[in-house]
Amino acid sequence: MSDSRVHVRLQQVQDYQFRHHYNGLDATVLGDEPLPLGQAQGPSPVQLLASAVGNCLADSLLFALRKFKQAPDPLQCDVLAEVGRNAEGRMRVLGLQATLTLGVPAAQLAHLPRVLEQFESFCTVTQSVGQGIAVQVVVRDSTGAVLKG
Repeated sequence: MSDSRVHVRLQQVQDYQFRHHYNGLDATVLGDEPLPLGQAQGPSPVQLLASAVGNCLADSLLFALRKFKQAPDPLQCDVLAEVGRNAEGRMRVLGLQATLTLGVPAAQLAHLPRVLEQFESFCTVTQSVGQGIAVQVVVRDSTGAVLKG
């Protein structure tokens, strides 16, 4: 049994364009497939998936650092989705690589090793997606030093 439910309604605008309505929010997103199937007027389903994983990871890292009263802002997250054919020849998301970049040098953040060890396990979306798609996570500080991954 789930603790809560999230409702999103998609309404076709035309062809492969769908307006995404989020329950309780005035904001909407126009999703579309890339050319030649769609018109590339909005993010594709793969981009939305990558966006959700990156957003959740960034939220989890920020929350974990703020628990220790640390200020890593501004965070950045880049997500690369590898799309290719599976064994049956069908297009699939084969893997995701997320690179989180802190807005400050690692030396300015207390408890960072503990945070880096734990934050991913609290990311609802990434942990769920990771059960079917490999997700690699890299964390860098503002100097470019690799802290995880």
